Amino acid sequence: MVFIHSEGKFNDNTYLVDGLLFKLKGSISIYIIENDGFRMMIDTSTSGVSKTIIKKLQDFGIFPVQKILFTHSHWDHIQGAERLKKLMNGTGVEFLASEKALEYLKHPEKMNSYFDATAKPVVDVKPLKEGDIIDLNGLKIEVLNFFGHTMDSIALLDSKNKNIFVGDTIIDRLDRETFLPTFMPPDFHEKEVIKTFQRLKDLRSQINSISLSHFGVWEGKECDTIMNEMEDLHFQTKDSLIQWRDENPSMNYIASRYREKFIPNSKIFTKQHLGGLELQMEWLTRGLRCASFIS
Repeated sequence: MVFIHSEGKFNDNTYLVDGLLFKLKGSISIYIIENDGFRMMIDTSTSGVSKTIIKKLQDFGIFPVQKILFTHSHWDHIQGAERLKKLMNGTGVEFLASEKALEYLKHPEKMNSYFDATAKPVVDVKPLKEGDIIDLNGLKIEVLNFFGHTMDSIALLDSKNKNIFVGDTIIDRLDRETFLPTFMPPDFHEKEVIKTFQRLKDLRSQINSISLSHFGVWEGKECDTIMNEMEDLHFQTKDSLIQWRDENPSMNYIASRYREKFIPNSKIFTKQHLGGLELQMEWLTRGLRCASFIS
């Protein structure tokens, strides 16, 4: 079983770079797809780590990039965009995202409000739709609508390397002992995420690895495990959070119960350090509220 979480090249065309969300290792993946000198970055992390990301690209010999693609419009995937573009030494950088993301990118205020974030507007973005092909000097990457986590989420299928980039839509599995569901505000849509789960299962014969934004690449049997568990874990965690919130709306209570039931061996969210998990539970309950599962 393979879980790729070390930075560097992991297939013929793709690099994993740790985006250091909240300056923490293993919190967000930045992927660089390269073919014959042409490079596309997938997501950006936050502007505070942009210089560090640039240094990593230089160290790996994959600087600059010509395209930056956003898997969706949440703040942690877009905030570094303009800063990274400026740090590319004046080279032309094209932004790409789902056609449904353009309004949120231009006007991120609503999205920011749900996360107490400060993402700035991103403009001049090339819209993408289902079935579009991104051609990286002959390496063809297919765009797929993977709605649910947000209604502007897209996945990227790299058929040559049998790898799929799914953003946050499926699950956040930070390591083997730590996972989080993905029903985040403001436009989580359960019916769509169930369709996305099935669509990913239908692609199983075409892929051998899943690249998650949070965090890393899950290959072979690990890939199977994610596909087999993602739907059950979605419903288990959703139902549990609704029950726990009814029992006690304290985020400390909900986080403690979540850790006890779902991630008891996590070294990321320990009993002594629940602050980060409390923040995640706050966001997740906001997502359930936006979807009208709780009042």
